[in-house]
Formats: sequence, structure tokens, C-alpha cells
Amino acid sequence: MRIGLVVNPDAGLGGRLGYKGSDGLAETARAAGAVDCSGPRVAAAMLRLAELVNQRPLNEPLTIIAWAGRMGETWLSQTDAEPTNSSSTEITDGLGWEVEVLGNVGDSTSAEDTAAAVKKLATCNLDLLVYGGGDGTTRDIVAALEQAGVGDLPILGIPGGVKMHSGCFAATPRAGAEVIRAFLDGDLLPGRTEVMDLDEEVYRQGEWRVRMYGEAMTPSSPRWMQGAKEQVMAADESETIAALAEHINTLTEANPELLVIWGSGGTLREIARLCGHETTLLGIDISCATWPDHQGDQGDQEELLTDLNESQLLEIIGPHEGEKLLLLSPMGGQGFLIGRGNLQLSPEVLRAVGLDNILGVVTPAKLLALSQIRIDTGDPDLDDEFHQRKYVKLLQGFRTTRIMRIESD
Repeated sequence: MRIGLVVNPDAGLGGRLGYKGSDGLAETARAAGAVDCSGPRVAAAMLRLAELVNQRPLNEPLTIIAWAGRMGETWLSQTDAEPTNSSSTEITDGLGWEVEVLGNVGDSTSAEDTAAAVKKLATCNLDLLVYGGGDGTTRDIVAALEQAGVGDLPILGIPGGVKMHSGCFAATPRAGAEVIRAFLDGDLLPGRTEVMDLDEEVYRQGEWRVRMYGEAMTPSSPRWMQGAKEQVMAADESETIAALAEHINTLTEANPELLVIWGSGGTLREIARLCGHETTLLGIDISCATWPDHQGDQGDQEELLTDLNESQLLEIIGPHEGEKLLLLSPMGGQGFLIGRGNLQLSPEVLRAVGLDNILGVVTPAKLLALSQIRIDTGDPDLDDEFHQRKYVKLLQGFRTTRIMRIESD
């Protein structure tokens, strides 16, 4: 078996900064303090794959063909005590597979570099192409494979971008390792899925416009693959949304110092509007009827603070000694409560909020498409804390909640 590996090292850089995407903003994001996101998540997937191979050796030899440097080999070599910078050199890393390093990469990369790497990898007689990135990376890869005449080559995305609406991503890096292992064992067959992406220009202006750009082959696994995002539609849920808003209003009236953190999405935006707040569609916002005196300068702020990034959230949430409430709406079709479209809610922010203060908000139409809730915080230890709880509370009406299981890898 032969697996190709390519990483977009710039993918996901804008997530915690609230950029809504990283296309064309890598240099700006790094200058603002962003660190690699996609590469470390690929490394985590490969470390897990190494564990799985160590537990049970592969039935047949495996070769991983990785692009050089931060576009692949750097992250793969973290499973090996002897990293290599060689070009076109085959080595054995002692983990049950061989590694072949191709190409060269400079300090900065572009979509053209990704396409060039994919076209070169396409000549290597691959059985599967694994990549790290988001929807933009997926589009570049699918286009390059089509141009290389191998559009049916199965691909598997390790989620590392800001936007991940396409159906070829594993649910988490660990899930990605499980998919690779099952694919190598012949337990998963490839199937067609949708390649989706947002228009980042209108996305940054607060408009959600997603469309299908094509199809790709990917290992088919309802358990470990996230599936494509769906926009859940209902004839009329105005009464339900009004009841949800009434519930939130009741909480804030009873406690004026309650800090309400509003997640992204149309459902929460409509609920916030009925509560008297004009929140952003795609950002993370905070409202508080009465900022407490101990907030210092916060006391002079507006009741609603909008489109906050990770550092701003920590500055506001950290010193707040009163109650906090983080409202999140699961992503339609995928079930992610955390980890898709809300990367500003970093592990540090979530710990500052407190896991007990997180409340999911759902409408009947969205409930019909949900069987479990998915969590991907980017921190394995925090993910484990969620998984140990087994369930999350969802608000579905006025003073009406239900419990839903958290899916575990």
C-alpha cells in the first residue's frame, strides 16, 4: 500500500484570531501571533496511526510518500527519532512503514505549491492521499488531481482549517488515524462525497454562502468521517425560537451580571435578536446586562461586544467572577458543537468558561438530523474531559432541555 501526504501549513492560522478563514492572510495571521494548526494535527494523526500499527502489525508493507518540510515530512518525522531532510530518499522509520520524501519547499507556501505537490504525488501510484488543511486546501487538491488525470484517487482530510464543510474530512485527527488503519486493512471502501467551500470575501462580511465545487472519493465511514455540512431547513420554527429566546431572557433577568457568550450561526443570531442583541452571524459575541464593577474598564462597555477573537474572549471571560453561559448550536448534518466554525473558542477559552457552563441550543428540525454530538477542541486532554461526561445538555424550548450523547473516537 502506498499513501501520499501533503500539508497546507497555513491552513487554520486565522481561526483563533477570528479571521473566518486563512486564504491570503497567512502572513498577517502569523504577524498577529498565529502558530501552525494544520501540521500539528497531522502529526497527532500519524502518532495515533503509529500506536495502532504497534498494537497490531500491518498485513502488507506500507510506504508513505510525503512532500518535504512543513508541507508534510516535518510533521510525519515527529513519529521518528531520526527526522530527515533528504530529497527523493527512502528511509525506514521503524514504525512498520517506510517513508519517501519528495520535493522542496521554501519558508512560505501557496495554493500553487499545494497543486504542484499533489501533481507530483499523483505520479507515485498511490492508494490514498492524506492531507492536512481545510475546504480551500480540499478544492486545490481535487482540482490538481483532476488535472493530473487521477480524479478518482481516494483522499482523506485531517481537519486543520477554519472552514471544513466538505465530506472528505475525518471527524478528528485520531479518527483520521482510525480511518487510515481501517482502509489499509481493507475494512473501508471509498465512496463519493461533496467538496464544499464558502466564499471567504462575503464570509468575512458576515454572510454564509456555501456551494458545492465538485465531488471526491474518500473512505466511507459514518463513525469516523464527518460528512458534508447541511443547511437544515424547516417550514416555520418561529414559535420554538421565540420560546428559546424567552428562556435566555429569563436567565438574564434573574441575573443581570450573567455573561452570555453567543456562538455563531443563524439560530443563535435570531434568538439573540429576540433578546435585543444584534449579534454577528459568524463571530463569537458576548452580552451582559450589567458589567460588574470588578471588570474595571469593562464597566463602560456596550452591553454587547461583537466578533471577538481568542485573546479578547480571554480578557473578558477570565476576570469575570460571576456566572457564565456559552450558547452553541450544533452544525447541521455534522453534529459538531465545538471545532467547526468557532475556533476562537480555544481550549483556553473553554476552560475559562467552564464545561458546566456550556449549553447547546437546537430546534426540532436540527434535532431530526442529530444522533450524537461531536467535540473537537484541538486539545486531546480537554476532548477526553468532554468524552468522560458522555452527554451534553441541549436547550430545545422554554425551560425544556434534553440530553444527547457525545460521540467518542
